[in-house]
Amino acid sequence: MRTRAFEILAAAGLVLAFTTGVLLLTGAPPLEAFALLVRGSFGSVSKLARVLTVWVPLTLCACGLIYTFRIGLWNIGVEGQVILGAVGATWALRAGAGHVPPGVLLALAMAAGVLLGAGWSLAAGVLRTRGGVNEIFAGLGLNFVAQGIVLWLIFGPWKRPGVASMSGTVPFPPELWLPNFSWGRLSPVALGCAVGALVLTAWLLGRTRVGLFLRAVGGNPRAAHLLGLPPERYLLLAMALAGGMAGLAGVIQVTAVYHRLIPAISSNYGYLALLVTMLAGFRLGPVAPIALFFAGLNVGSVQLPMALQLDSSLSGVIQGASVLAVLLAQGWGVHRARRQA
Repeated sequence: MRTRAFEILAAAGLVLAFTTGVLLLTGAPPLEAFALLVRGSFGSVSKLARVLTVWVPLTLCACGLIYTFRIGLWNIGVEGQVILGAVGATWALRAGAGHVPPGVLLALAMAAGVLLGAGWSLAAGVLRTRGGVNEIFAGLGLNFVAQGIVLWLIFGPWKRPGVASMSGTVPFPPELWLPNFSWGRLSPVALGCAVGALVLTAWLLGRTRVGLFLRAVGGNPRAAHLLGLPPERYLLLAMALAGGMAGLAGVIQVTAVYHRLIPAISSNYGYLALLVTMLAGFRLGPVAPIALFFAGLNVGSVQLPMALQLDSSLSGVIQGASVLAVLLAQGWGVHRARRQA
């Protein structure tokens, strides 16, 4: 416990020192920049709502990644699974608008997004189990295909009447939007989905045989096979669970945030969720606060160009520095433990 606390403090110190150095090189006052980041993300109720709007898809994707990391898979394709979830929801809303009651149609859109996200993830799983393709390369390839599909739809079959544009498809009517709280642009349904995903993942991994078997297969697939556990079946199950949660994140981006399909519908939350999961040490417990930290960085960094003429990409520098610092601290901790053994 003491070693873990030291690693966290060491990583935080490295990130703070590195970011301060970058700010000094650009001629910006570090204290004022950090204060702007905090005020810009948590300075009011409406800003907190925007942070939670980013926190929801990050948490959903990170929860899904916990399943695949638990069984020893690198699900790099989570970005494409978010996109396909958004495509599935858009297809359902376009097909059922005017024919199906809005509440029922939104539920069908969620189901379509989850199924399409899970199916896209299963494609990488099948390539791994049946074709021997490493899941990292399969996931990256499927990400490019997913991005191509969404661009083709926006500029092709689903383009706006008259002319297609990067602004996306025609917005859905307000009755097909998820409702928001009165105090900010945050949907209680979306927030409930993220909290539900955390609870479901904790229950599945900690209280059921599925979680135990995933851990067993991830720890030693050959031993698990000898004990009667089919590794391929649990590998595909983990991929489907991860893809389903990423697909739900895509649904929320369509129905609660943008209210239409846009080219950048995933907002790179899939890739960012990978960093969240790595920083969490592939454990569920730290996922929620780390996702909140990254969501705050994303929202708060918008203030930097306006107040200090700094580029908002500084949040990306802090995110990258955080990952490198944690990896350095963990590596140092492992080296220290070996020397003491």
